[in-house]
Amino acid sequence: MAEFSVSSSKGYLVPPSDYVNAGVHIGTKVATKEMKEFVKLQAADGLNLIDVDKLDLRLRIAAKALARQSEPSKGVIVSSKEYGAKPVEKFVGYTGFKAVVRRFPPGMFSNPRVKYHWPATMLFVADPKVDEKAIVEASLVRLPVIALCDTDNSCSDVDLIIPANNKGRKSLALIFWILAREVCRIRGTIPPNGDLPEQPSAFEYPVEEAEVEG
Repeated sequence: MAEFSVSSSKGYLVPPSDYVNAGVHIGTKVATKEMKEFVKLQAADGLNLIDVDKLDLRLRIAAKALARQSEPSKGVIVSSKEYGAKPVEKFVGYTGFKAVVRRFPPGMFSNPRVKYHWPATMLFVADPKVDEKAIVEASLVRLPVIALCDTDNSCSDVDLIIPANNKGRKSLALIFWILAREVCRIRGTIPPNGDLPEQPSAFEYPVEEAEVEG
């Protein structure tokens, strides 16, 4: 499996208050051994809070890895959970990656005989637990894997962990908005300090649908 290097960086991709307001730093009451290094502190209610500095750095690394894909359509972005569907679809609209939402088809990477087989070169999942089938498929053909990992996630077969709240609508929207913007900046499709024509709220799963789902 591929390795991703970690290096320090100055500043933030967005103001730290944006991460806080979107709840990107809010984990669960469980911290797995793989995720403990990303926990800043434990709140009074027992929730583990993610270190925003480490989150921001991992988003930078992920954006660079994504932007380096010579054939973006061979990079597959997966979210089997409803809240991740719209953020992923908006992300691929800006970047040209392939979205697989709500259901991951078995054999997509490992079985060339199925009609939906895809010659992927990397995998990005919104939740290692919910998207476990995609990660298992990726491991069979040795695809590098990037994943949004909450504090309670096991990160087996994940090459690059992005520590973040992968359960909230606003959190997922902000993360995929940041990644879309950074990939576009690195590729030069928008200026180095440019923004997308849409705000993070445009990446959010619709609140009326979320209420029905809830």
